Amino acid sequence: MENISFEAKNISVKDAARIMGKSEQFIRQGLIEGYLPIGMAVKRPGSSHYCYYIIPKKLYELTGYYHSGNTSEGVTNGKEKTN
Repeated sequence: MENISFEAKNISVKDAARIMGKSEQFIRQGLIEGYLPIGMAVKRPGSSHYCYYIIPKKLYELTGYYHSGNTSEGVTNGKEKTN
């Protein structure tokens, strides 16, 4: 692995879906069921909703895509927009 510095920031489900070329539901279900090793899904007691945490380093290890922490507006088809 290259010498890349990863921040402990969460990547949104929307960005991860764009980067991987999958639907947001695919990412959510993969995290819930544990077959997508890029983060975790946590369900709070008494709630029917999940919170998702996608780890930048794990996403990089799986896809080779480095997410610089820009918002979803800075990502198109898995590649950051450049001006």
